[in-house]
Amino acid sequence: MAEIGVIGAGSWGTALALLLLENGHQVTLWSHSASEAEYIRTTHRHESKLEGICIPESMNVTSSLAEAMEGKEVCIVVVPSSFVRETAERMKPYVRPGMILVSASKGIEETTLFTMSQILEGVLPETVCAVLSGPSHAEEVAKGLPTTCVIGAHREEDARYLQKLFMSPCFRVYISPDVTGIELGGALKNVIALAAGIADGMGYGDNAKAALITRGMVEISRLGTRLGGRLETFSGLTGMGDLIVTCASMHSRNRRAGILLGKGYTMEEAMREVNMVVEGVYSAKAAVKLARSCGIELPIIEQVNQVLFEGKDPHRAVSELMLRDSKIENSLLPWDPDRA
Repeated sequence: MAEIGVIGAGSWGTALALLLLENGHQVTLWSHSASEAEYIRTTHRHESKLEGICIPESMNVTSSLAEAMEGKEVCIVVVPSSFVRETAERMKPYVRPGMILVSASKGIEETTLFTMSQILEGVLPETVCAVLSGPSHAEEVAKGLPTTCVIGAHREEDARYLQKLFMSPCFRVYISPDVTGIELGGALKNVIALAAGIADGMGYGDNAKAALITRGMVEISRLGTRLGGRLETFSGLTGMGDLIVTCASMHSRNRRAGILLGKGYTMEEAMREVNMVVEGVYSAKAAVKLARSCGIELPIIEQVNQVLFEGKDPHRAVSELMLRDSKIENSLLPWDPDRA
């Protein structure tokens, strides 16, 4: 049994806290809001995030970072990506050397182009950082439905320790040393999910969805491998697996926001309607900046940015994608000269 702090009481943080509690660990769930923490403590519910899910009395819920972190072996950081740096700064007084931090937030910081674990390592260098990602809607994890994720860590011993903490009959965990690939896959798939949602909102069919998923995976892999991720990672759970579930499910806030954009909503209107953080909006700009710094083309992600931030008509964006210059699907596949 371990003492674990979960930093962030959104739907994903709460679901992970429930999973770890069910696994027999002592869990403290931290909310940035005192009123939210009090509501969860007194009602044993978190209806705005996980409707119909009971929060056991044995889970400690607090708005005090000191209470959430002091004496803990592991802290899971599950706040929206745009708040990871601010939260890490607030965590400083309570970390101890060797404390394990697991980033379960997905995104890329727009100003620095850092991943979430890079932010944590920079602000809290005395800690050990790992990441958790994969096709895992919080609503299903909270209900105990079968889910599979990946733990990424720089040292195998840390990955195996965390694997044991999370592993359960309904939550299977694999391990990987490719921290970079795991994080980039988790962040970039949200941008492609926005595109898939836009296509749905415009009334396009399964053919368009399949094209966006497969060509979106090409863009994720192209940028991810250039930045140090492994190609094998992008064909796995935190690449293709996470992309499929995020593009296909109505649990996905990115897809839901995209549907509204496809119906003619502005970015601001779509964000208000979804009423949750839409991580793909924040990662979209960062992805374009990274691609340009590497000299890489990301046509789908470029068009998503123009729809989001330049008011581009989604119909025009689709038309431009369809009318791009003719390409070879995979330049690594050679033609057989004997067939000439």
